Amino acid sequence: MSDPQNDTNLAASPNPADERRAQLAALIPEAFSEGKLDLAALKRALGESVVIEGGERYTLTWAGKSDAYTVLQTPSTATLRPERDKSVNFDQAQHVFIEGENLEVLKVLQKAYFGKVKLIYIDPPYNTGSDSFIYPDRFQESKEDYLKRINDLADDGTLMREGFFRKNSKESGHYHSNWLSMMLPRLYIARNLLREDGVIFVSCDDNEVHNLRCLMNEVFGEENRIECFVWKKSYGGGAKEKYAVTQHEYVLLFARSIEYVSALWLPPDSEAVQKYYKYKDEKVASRGPYRIKPLEATKSMDERENLVYPIPGPDGKDIMPKRQWWWSKARSYKALENNELVFLKSDDGYSVSYKQYLFDDEGNQRGAKPFSVIDGVYTQRGTSDLADLFDGKVVLQFPKPVDLLKKLILTGDDETRNGLYFDFFAGSGTSAQAILELNAEDNSARRFVCVQIPEPCDGDSEGAKAGFKTISEITRRRIAATIEKLERDADLAMSVPGNLGFKSFLLTPSNFKQWRGDGIDTPEQLAEQMQLFAKSEKEGATVEDMLYELLLRFGQELTTPIESMEMAGGNVFAIHDRKMLFVLESFTEAMIVPLVEMKPREIIAIDGVFNDSDMLKTNLDLQCRDAGIRFTCL
Repeated sequence: MSDPQNDTNLAASPNPADERRAQLAALIPEAFSEGKLDLAALKRALGESVVIEGGERYTLTWAGKSDAYTVLQTPSTATLRPERDKSVNFDQAQHVFIEGENLEVLKVLQKAYFGKVKLIYIDPPYNTGSDSFIYPDRFQESKEDYLKRINDLADDGTLMREGFFRKNSKESGHYHSNWLSMMLPRLYIARNLLREDGVIFVSCDDNEVHNLRCLMNEVFGEENRIECFVWKKSYGGGAKEKYAVTQHEYVLLFARSIEYVSALWLPPDSEAVQKYYKYKDEKVASRGPYRIKPLEATKSMDERENLVYPIPGPDGKDIMPKRQWWWSKARSYKALENNELVFLKSDDGYSVSYKQYLFDDEGNQRGAKPFSVIDGVYTQRGTSDLADLFDGKVVLQFPKPVDLLKKLILTGDDETRNGLYFDFFAGSGTSAQAILELNAEDNSARRFVCVQIPEPCDGDSEGAKAGFKTISEITRRRIAATIEKLERDADLAMSVPGNLGFKSFLLTPSNFKQWRGDGIDTPEQLAEQMQLFAKSEKEGATVEDMLYELLLRFGQELTTPIESMEMAGGNVFAIHDRKMLFVLESFTEAMIVPLVEMKPREIIAIDGVFNDSDMLKTNLDLQCRDAGIRFTCL
């Protein structure tokens, strides 16, 4: 950034081209490579087919990249069905767990959560050669048709392991390409979900860290890279290693827009507070305990004459620094006046220290910048964290430690501690447990959305032996078990309302019929298709199922409070202080006036509530127009 005081072009008008370039880079960072506009990448981001001809430039490419963009740009017709029986405290819960394939889920959530997420953490497959993940290879067929075609959908509708979860073998010629094709669309939508000050953490190991960093540079923009943390995950081992003992993994941290991200900091943990902040004085109620730190500067500090001055000691004698003080004379004398200096006696006389309180003048807890190497939190701890909630059983191998996730969350957190947090490779649910516990510990209101595909548990795994059919069942049970644990602790249970609960959802086909124009060749076929659409909703669709699908379609979060109102013999659902109304069960002439008098911004109804009465529907439409209310009929 240029210095305005030394900028010789201050009198010049802004360059419109530069401004537009900056706007385009913020909107579509993947369209720029080494600061230059890549027209092929821009076209690809906009959904146009691209054929690269001649010319060499630095870029990340792989077999199937164009197909990955096609997958990204193919809309989803799926929805999320609420599962009250698998939820905890459904109506008040502010957390969400979703069972389903995460790319489809992200597409379904994108409108409702666009630009709202403070922090994303994901722990995707490491591509070790034994990982399994999905590669759809046709883009114009439904997910259900795709699953049936490759024999991945059993008769009862459950996913089968063989085929859908394919091993990505290192012997495959597209070993890295397959992994990148899987990651690209998910990272792209993840960026869309982040707030301007949002950040994303991605765990990985040496198998793909180089490719992941290049891919994230493309999706998020290289200028938005913050750090590549090295997590020391173990302190022993090595018997099976041929060369060096690998003890680390990586966590890449990128920002949505780095100019909106303030400096990172970590509050001291409880052990550090007890170890270092051991003293108390009359300010303990407002400033907390304090630690003692020398006021005399170290040799590494540049010499400054104004930092050499006497400080009166308790014996009346002036104390001079051997070199210089850290603080100015005015600041030191103010601290002396406020009883914030400490004089320590030795054989050579007195030395001067100052009190560093746990909380600053504004009540903010002190912290420190995180180190790029994360140490002291090991994989073994993650195993015990999980076993503690499952009667000592290790129902899933190698879960991340809860303390690691807490450290990352606190690193990317803001001072409000009430943001929205996403994890769409939820695994056993470590991130959910971390957020639930953090909320209870600091009485905060962070909210999570966790997504896990129903990947079958291996038949000989501890999870399968414990009765779990899928990993998503383990995830859901871990969240519930964490809530139960917190409820047993009277102190921690006194947390923000909605923290001790979660809404469970399942990825399913839409509750509404999808018009298909293909295969209609005769008037009879057209008439048959129109007859099928006499009602927009599918047979068996419940009112609650349709309500949550419409919430998502109209850009509303899954935890939006819903009010159910009886009105003139019918029922209406309202959100946002009755500014948006949903009519999904029945409708009568008597409901028109009270509906309009509520002065909502919008009324959404399904066609079936009018019982084939075009006059009733038209009357409501006209009344809404006269009142300036938007009316939508599905």
